Amino acid sequence: MEVRLTHLDGSLPNLALMRLSAFHKSQGHNVQLSRSPYRDLFEPKFDQVYGSAIFTRSKHLVEKLQTEFPGAIVGGTGTTSPAEIDDIDGGADEIDYSIYPKFKSSLGFTQRGCRLKCSFCVVPNKEGRNRSNLSVYDVWRGEPYPKELVLLDNDFFGQPDWEEKAKEIIKGKFKVNFNQGINARLIHENGARYLAKMKYFDVQFKNRRLYTAWDNKRDEKIFFKGLKTLTDAGIRPGNIMVYMLVGYWPGETIDEVMYRFQKLKNAGVMPYPMCFDEKNKIMKRFQRWVVRRLYQFVPWEAYKA
Repeated sequence: MEVRLTHLDGSLPNLALMRLSAFHKSQGHNVQLSRSPYRDLFEPKFDQVYGSAIFTRSKHLVEKLQTEFPGAIVGGTGTTSPAEIDDIDGGADEIDYSIYPKFKSSLGFTQRGCRLKCSFCVVPNKEGRNRSNLSVYDVWRGEPYPKELVLLDNDFFGQPDWEEKAKEIIKGKFKVNFNQGINARLIHENGARYLAKMKYFDVQFKNRRLYTAWDNKRDEKIFFKGLKTLTDAGIRPGNIMVYMLVGYWPGETIDEVMYRFQKLKNAGVMPYPMCFDEKNKIMKRFQRWVVRRLYQFVPWEAYKA
C-alpha cells in the first residue's frame, strides 16, 4: 500500500502525520511525505492520501490537495474536518521522526486542553478541559538525541501534576521551548520560580525565550500582574516575547493597538503583533513595523504614510 502524507503548513514537524507514518509503517506500507498539495510528476499512484493543516489561512491549500487527490483525508486545527487520528491508528502513541530527518529535538505534549475559553482559540473545543498527557521523559526520544524539548502544551501550569513535570525538566537538565507560550494571566509565584530555574529557549534553542500573550486591553491589570510575577522570580523582561492579537475585536482602533504596544515596550519585553485578518492592511503594516523593529528608526505616523 502506497501512502502520501501532506504537510500543508507550519514549520515544525507535524505530530499527526508522524503518528500516521508510524501506524502505516507498522502495517508494512510505504509512506512518503510531501509539503506540496500538488501531485509530483514522478510520484506513484497512492492508495491513501492524508493532509494536515494547522492554520485556517491554509484553506486554499486544503482545497488544492482535495482537488488533486479526491478522497484525501484532511484534518487539523486549520480545518473544519471531523477527522480524528484516533479513529485511524486506534490511539497509538508511536510517532515516526524519520519523515523529518533534519529535526533532532523532541516534540510532544505533557498536557492537553486549557483552563480558558478564549473566543478566538480552537483549543477548548478541540481538546476540552486541561488534563495531563505524557511525562517529560515520555516526550524525549532518548539518547543519542539532545535533551531539547519542544512542548506544544497550551497550558503547562494548568495540569494537576505540573510541578512534577517542572522538576523533571530541571533535574534532567533539559532545554525547553514552550512553543505555545505561558499564560501570564494565570501564572502563580510557585510556577514562576520553577520557570526561572529552567533552561527555556526559542524553538531553535539559540536564544533564551519565553512566550506569552496580551490579546485584550481589558486584561491589562491581570496581565501586568502576571508579568511582574515572572520578572520578580528572576526572568529577564528582554527574554519574554508577548504576542498581541490585533484586528480581532470589533471596532478596535490602531490607537488602541498602539497603546498595548507602548505599554509592552515600556515594560522592556518584546511585542509581536499577530494579525487576525491577514487582509487588514493597516494591521499588517503595523505588524511589519514592529516585527522588523522599524519603530527604532521610523515613527509610526511616518511609516504608515
